[in-house]
Amino acid sequence: MRYPKVLLSAALGIGLAVSLGTVPAIAAAPQSDRTADASASYAAYAGSNENAAANKAFFEAVQRSVAAKRAANPALQTVTLIYSTGSAPSFRSQISRSAQIWNAAEKNVKLQEGSNADFAYYEGNSSQGSYASTDGHGNGYIFLDYRQNQQYDSVRVVAHETGHVLGLPDHYSGPCSELMSGGGPGTSCRNEVPNATERARVDRLWVNGLAAGIAARG
Repeated sequence: MRYPKVLLSAALGIGLAVSLGTVPAIAAAPQSDRTADASASYAAYAGSNENAAANKAFFEAVQRSVAAKRAANPALQTVTLIYSTGSAPSFRSQISRSAQIWNAAEKNVKLQEGSNADFAYYEGNSSQGSYASTDGHGNGYIFLDYRQNQQYDSVRVVAHETGHVLGLPDHYSGPCSELMSGGGPGTSCRNEVPNATERARVDRLWVNGLAAGIAARG
């Protein structure tokens, strides 16, 4: 997600996290850290190649994670992605609302909290802001930054990042009506739902499962 104050280190940091194959150490930051002086937390996606690569890697990692489900049941029409909120307890309600939004919007893929997760949410303070990426080992994760979620509509932030799980790229120059425009429209934007074009694209990516999704995304 992109916001008005963007730091070069934020763009480099996301690519570095992917290349090192690690989830940021701050992912387990306690709630008390919310009041820390972290003005840089307002920075997020800078639209760099590193970010685009991270988003694509996340989507493909999640697709690989559900491949076994498709193999076990080739006739499956709807893929269910399992997510974990264990490392983001402060945002569980926003994550649940985001899942409800996407589940109401899509028919070929659904989101559900549970064990043996396909991807996970983390929370903490980060100069990168909130972002979606992979741990370098075939697993995807979404990091939710405290300060950023205080400044911007929190459900919009979560739903936007979850859109990357489903294969959508950022479109910073889009209007507030586009969920994937992220922070581009400013802090006053309260839209939390994908528009018709975004909904249709996700359904196309996930129709008939893994092979069709990767082909359409590439």
